[in-house]
Amino acid sequence: MATTSGEARSDVSRPASIRLPGIVLGVGMGGFVDGILLHQLLRWHHMLSGTDRDRVGVRYYDPGTVSGLEMNTVWDGVFHTVCWLSVLLGLAILYSRVTHDRRRVWTSRVLWGWMFVGWGLFNLIEGVLDHHVLGIHHVRAGEGQVWWDVGFLLLGALFLAGGYLLQRGGRPFAPAGRFEGRRA
Repeated sequence: MATTSGEARSDVSRPASIRLPGIVLGVGMGGFVDGILLHQLLRWHHMLSGTDRDRVGVRYYDPGTVSGLEMNTVWDGVFHTVCWLSVLLGLAILYSRVTHDRRRVWTSRVLWGWMFVGWGLFNLIEGVLDHHVLGIHHVRAGEGQVWWDVGFLLLGALFLAGGYLLQRGGRPFAPAGRFEGRRA
């Protein structure tokens, strides 16, 4: 079907078709970095390591004891399961929207930009909710913990803004069967 240049321009301004899978993948990847780096490798916190000072009344499981570490590990596992499901969902959505030229999608600044937006959203939502509102854990508990928590939020804001700018500078991508000028 023929389109006028006015119709083509409005089609280009539509939301990107890989925005949602990029954001969902970024949320999962951001969660994995948090869980693997901060929970497991650095052992700065676990999902319930700050519940002795929380705002919701969750029982405290001291990660310095075997039983406390066991319970925190279970909840870290639940957290990682949610991250894993987010990555699977993001990949499924991406795959359903891409039927050709998959290499171009994975090298696209647009996809990686939206993934950084998702990572930034993860940091901001998880940081505000778990660190500040619920208080169930902090990035690094103890002296100066508020600065670690604020730094986590700032990093999230940088990822969100940087990812948005990265995807804006990407080349248009058209999934199969879509108008070639449409931005992905």
